[in-house]
Amino acid sequence: MNLVIDVGNTFAKVALFEDANIIYQDMFSIKEIILELQKIDELYEITHAIISSVTNLSKNKIDEIGLMYSLHVLSANSRVPFENAYNTPETLGVDRIALAAAAFDQYPKENVLVIDAGTCITYDFMDTNGSYIGGAISPGLEMRFKAMHGFTDKLPLLKKSENVKLIGDSTETSMQSGVVNGVTAEINGIIQRYKSEYQKLTVVLTGGDTYFLANQLKNSIFANPNFLLEGLNSILIHNCKDD
Repeated sequence: MNLVIDVGNTFAKVALFEDANIIYQDMFSIKEIILELQKIDELYEITHAIISSVTNLSKNKIDEIGLMYSLHVLSANSRVPFENAYNTPETLGVDRIALAAAAFDQYPKENVLVIDAGTCITYDFMDTNGSYIGGAISPGLEMRFKAMHGFTDKLPLLKKSENVKLIGDSTETSMQSGVVNGVTAEINGIIQRYKSEYQKLTVVLTGGDTYFLANQLKNSIFANPNFLLEGLNSILIHNCKDD
């Protein structure tokens, strides 16, 4: 059984896989990561694990986790099943590496655009030859609200809202319109740009804002909030085979 651990800035997401199927999933504070993993280890027979961290998880904690399992720490130097054609592969984030692996594994020989809508919105493109080409990085919904509040004296700090108007009739509804409609227009526009160059294009939407944005978008997409976790499992399986 494989354990995948995705460490963010505040929380860690974990999933247990039997082959390609998630049989257990949870999320907890990274402060409690060792205690929570010990609880999981008591309940399941885990053989291999992989950890992906976009923050600086302490070496001590990683070493502790490594004592519990055969652990792979994902990095730019990890072996991956796809060709990495990124111009600066050493700078490619581990989250984007995992998303590329999921695209390669689940949509072989297809042009795939993966849109990860979280703190930032990342766009990652895999071509029909199984080559990861690159993409784009843009501010996410929450970051845009925080930016307007942080860089002005009078604009309030808001959260995303459903049923946003096109024309805001107050400061708050105008901000909601600018952020939510702006993000959806951006995503729809980028999808159309890719489709103009790659007629057969599969689009996957993932990340924390998956379902919120899926309801707003006009384009045909596959919404999968677990895509990154599945990519981590794919990389772990690939490395286990190569050992």
